[in-house]
Amino acid sequence: MTDSVPAETGADLAGPADPAGWLTLPDVAERLDLSISKVHQMIRDRELLAVRRDGVRRVPADLVANRTVLKHLPGVLNLLDDAGYDDEEALRWLYREDPSLPGTPAVALGGDLAREVKRRAQAVAF
Repeated sequence: MTDSVPAETGADLAGPADPAGWLTLPDVAERLDLSISKVHQMIRDRELLAVRRDGVRRVPADLVANRTVLKHLPGVLNLLDDAGYDDEEALRWLYREDPSLPGTPAVALGGDLAREVKRRAQAVAF
């Protein structure tokens, strides 16, 4: 869990550029129909990714789709954690444009290329 604000600012920060692309933890709890303590547990267990933006922990909205967390996200987060990535670095990896995917790994996780994203995360870890 990243508690400090990185030196980067504004457009340099990883993740959705649009403020509407982020959810606060209470918003995530509401969307997933869970208690806020369960959302905190999911973050601790690397089932969900949260970083601080403007002093508030937030989750990219596209990682929480259809009232659930993207299926392969926990596996990818654990693989990136094994590779030594902290939350900001994992977020940067998920939102780095990749010409061989339709946009970014975060977008691909929501579609047919989710297993390819997981395979790439595994390759980073080893």
